[in-house]
Amino acid sequence: MSTIVLGISGALNHDPSAALYVDEKLVAAAEEERFVRDKHAKGKMPLEAAKFCLEYAGIKPDAVDVVAVPFAPISILSPARWHFAKRYWYAPDRALDALLNGNRRYRRYRERVFGLLRELGIDPANVEFEPVEHHLAHASSAYHLSGFQEKTAIMGVDGKGEYATTFFGYGENGRIHKIKEFYDPDSLGGLYGAITQYLGFEMLDGEYKVMGMAPYGDPSKYDFSRLIDFDGKNFKINTHLVNTVGVRRYKQDGVGFYFSQKLVDWLGPKREGDIADEPYIDYAATIQALFEEVVLKLMDYYLGDIIKETGKLAFSGGGALNVKLNQKIIARDEVKELFVQPASGDAGTAVGAASYALKQRGIQPEPMGHVYLGPKYSNEDCVRACEQHPEKPQYEIIDQVPQRIAKILADGNPVAWFQGRMEFGPRALGGRSIIGCPSSPGVADRINEQIKFRERWRPFCPSMLDRVAPEMFKVDHPAPFMTFTFEVEEEWKTRVPEVVHEDGTARAQALKREYNPRYYELMEEMEKLTGNGVVLNTSLNRRGEPMVCSPTDALNMFFGSDLQYLIMEDVLVIKNN
Repeated sequence: MSTIVLGISGALNHDPSAALYVDEKLVAAAEEERFVRDKHAKGKMPLEAAKFCLEYAGIKPDAVDVVAVPFAPISILSPARWHFAKRYWYAPDRALDALLNGNRRYRRYRERVFGLLRELGIDPANVEFEPVEHHLAHASSAYHLSGFQEKTAIMGVDGKGEYATTFFGYGENGRIHKIKEFYDPDSLGGLYGAITQYLGFEMLDGEYKVMGMAPYGDPSKYDFSRLIDFDGKNFKINTHLVNTVGVRRYKQDGVGFYFSQKLVDWLGPKREGDIADEPYIDYAATIQALFEEVVLKLMDYYLGDIIKETGKLAFSGGGALNVKLNQKIIARDEVKELFVQPASGDAGTAVGAASYALKQRGIQPEPMGHVYLGPKYSNEDCVRACEQHPEKPQYEIIDQVPQRIAKILADGNPVAWFQGRMEFGPRALGGRSIIGCPSSPGVADRINEQIKFRERWRPFCPSMLDRVAPEMFKVDHPAPFMTFTFEVEEEWKTRVPEVVHEDGTARAQALKREYNPRYYELMEEMEKLTGNGVVLNTSLNRRGEPMVCSPTDALNMFFGSDLQYLIMEDVLVIKNN
């Protein structure tokens, strides 16, 4: 008999997702936002995502054995609730609630999960229900899926789970051991998120924009050390300035922010609009440098001996999507290999909770080689979507898709590329991508202005043949998921300038043929035409929208942009104008 585990996330009211294991195999995983077309799907449960997982796997709801969630009750004997109460003394309603009723959010969430299960046709009384601590779910999603056999250092950095914000531990023989946790409001993810808000972006969404802005600024112009009291092994956030709640919050038009009026008095007005200029670019550079410094020093202090022993590190949590930090980590001599969970944000905790529950039952999840875990569509589905679409698109079914599309790209045209199963996690990796030729001058600006409608200073990334990566980058390290930036060799900066960022780096996907053969063949065709087995790759969506899921989503996005070419499986759509 198979063991079937359904992972459900959404405990923190954003990025709900579902994941399904059948024994050791992750059969399906998807984020709710893609189905309901609401970015981050705040306040929702992953009903459509869970339905998809069960339907794709051909599993009837009553066959599910275990339901795992990344949120668990925390004992009053734990230091977490006491720390929270002490640090939030200035918000006594929250402080007392943590002590007297500290698992209320968990109980409320459990009831929502049970309601979701009933909607799916699963009787909560007939399944094993496994609550997994949030940071253990993050840790499992990285360690248990890394494929590492050796003793492995584990790091988790995010906003917060139940109370914990930062996790250091190790994995050995499949078991996860905690070394140290930090608790809310002492959160490095929260600190970065607060400055993200101050810089005019949405917290839990715009952190990567701050990271993209940072190379344009000078981190030495300002001193942000007053934001954090840090001695190399412990840290305390200055909640007079950031990570604020209640009365300390800065308010604008009735909206409260995660920073205070005192921060505005110190640094000046909150940034508005799309312009990246001084001093804000310098603030972005300064918070990025501070974040890197603190995480690296904590990593050295708590995990240094373990990393020196085996060289293996697994990293998850929203902070693990900071690719500049990851570049610094793999530059360390003692780090032989870093595995970053590709869905490191909270969506990935559905996989983490499920993999943890699986491991508790003696089953080792298989290593995560790819993230093509979402829905896929046939040519018939794509044709039907064209025929039913109000724009009445002109389409044709073509042969030799990689050859035809490579020619269009090499002629300087961006293409919407919709192939195979949708990716899980925030990165487009050749399933739902907009692609371009990285040696065509101006193609990145064209995609920005005409298609993505996003900030000009945001970088575009390369996908490449796996054998090209060691030539193009100064460091040779596996890069299947765009979770690292690498310094680009001088020659390649001129060969593929459209995918090299301001600081001479690129956030890369080095693809193995087995995981996405058609995308691989496209890059081989590009190599024949341009000499470079590389394409520019960005997600198939418009600004503020989730990544495309279905053929109808792709057509809506296509006709809402200035794109001229869309390929869905073998169905090529070309605009007449």
